[in-house]
Amino acid sequence: MVLGVFYHTAGNGWEGMLFSFGGLALGIILFIIPYLMGGMGAGDAKLLGAIGAIVGPKGVLISSILIAIAGGVYALVVFLLNTHYLKSFLQRSVLTVKTFAFTRHLIPIPADESEKKPKLCYGVAIAIGTFCYILLNFYGVTFAV
Repeated sequence: MVLGVFYHTAGNGWEGMLFSFGGLALGIILFIIPYLMGGMGAGDAKLLGAIGAIVGPKGVLISSILIAIAGGVYALVVFLLNTHYLKSFLQRSVLTVKTFAFTRHLIPIPADESEKKPKLCYGVAIAIGTFCYILLNFYGVTFAV
């Protein structure tokens, strides 16, 4: 974060500092809600903030979309590799839908505490999504935001 802010401030003065702080703030804001809901760690939010300090607000917004796509593919692969958990998840989901159909109350059925849940290291998706943004930007792909 500090390196990104310093780099842009040294290169472009106040305008660069505002660019960097805008990206830093937006990066943290984008991941603070999933963090507060327990879906990811604070390190992921700080990492996206650091990326925002380097690539700016527009860059971090586009990166976050690419990160979400990479994260979805990553989660799907992890899910498919853990067939025991996948089977249990599908059974719980069907039971939840049946309960909703009959009672009109959404009552999610949590996983058994003894069941081993697959773990996602979201830093991998953050790195892949950011790399894709930088690569697309390098080859001149522009995004209208």
